[in-house]
Amino acid sequence: MLRTLFSPRLLGLHALVVGVLIAFSLLGRWQLGVFEDSGKPEATSDPAPVAVTGLAQVGVQLGNDAVRRQVSAEGVYDARRQLLVADRKPDVDQPGGNVSRGEGYWVLTPLRFEDGTMIPVVRGWVAKADDPAAVAVPAGRVAVSGRLQASQGTDSVQRRAEGVPEGQVQTVSTAELINIWRGEKVRNGFVVAQDAPAGLTAVKTAPPLQGGTLTWRNLAYAVNWWIFAMFAVFMWFHFVRDAVRSDRERDQSKSPELVLEG
Repeated sequence: MLRTLFSPRLLGLHALVVGVLIAFSLLGRWQLGVFEDSGKPEATSDPAPVAVTGLAQVGVQLGNDAVRRQVSAEGVYDARRQLLVADRKPDVDQPGGNVSRGEGYWVLTPLRFEDGTMIPVVRGWVAKADDPAAVAVPAGRVAVSGRLQASQGTDSVQRRAEGVPEGQVQTVSTAELINIWRGEKVRNGFVVAQDAPAGLTAVKTAPPLQGGTLTWRNLAYAVNWWIFAMFAVFMWFHFVRDAVRSDRERDQSKSPELVLEG
């Protein structure tokens, strides 16, 4: 049997099948990768800025089409209610859509409109809480351009149990800010300013995203390539089995002749 398996005609078959298995497996993995990538969120067209008051309302959750939109706003910063968002990087999102964690602080200041409502604005990022730039707040009427973000979840109970300093929060949560800024009408979501004032680092934000469309055809292609690979193994097995059986029958047919000659 070993003599048959390692005969020149079968060695070539073994090499061919190994090459086919590697090629078909890689082709299947490539098509599977195309299928997986098709489902990932992708950037959409970036519409022109609109007034944030038309998208963010009091007590109304932001629509999906409003998140990450470019917005503009005019009002007056309320320096008395400014907060620092702890453990942050100068970037809103990490890969995968997780909240960006790190060392540093977002400077969060409410912008008050003429109708008395407010919306939180992330004016920038600082490395230290006692940085003078984190305290300074522009006076008078200001114009802000940036991107609208959805309210984040809150873990304020846990943070306060751990002794979070006064004037700091862990997330930009509308529900939590309503409790902190009691008596104020806070619009849902928050704005990340596009330009940071001197001393602050601008916080990065991404344009609107939309969910990708899964290309099931590529998944079918991947399965087909793997089926072809299994079929190649099936054919190799039968070809080798027939070769071994043929050589064994030939050896058996020669054995009586050898006995007679003896």
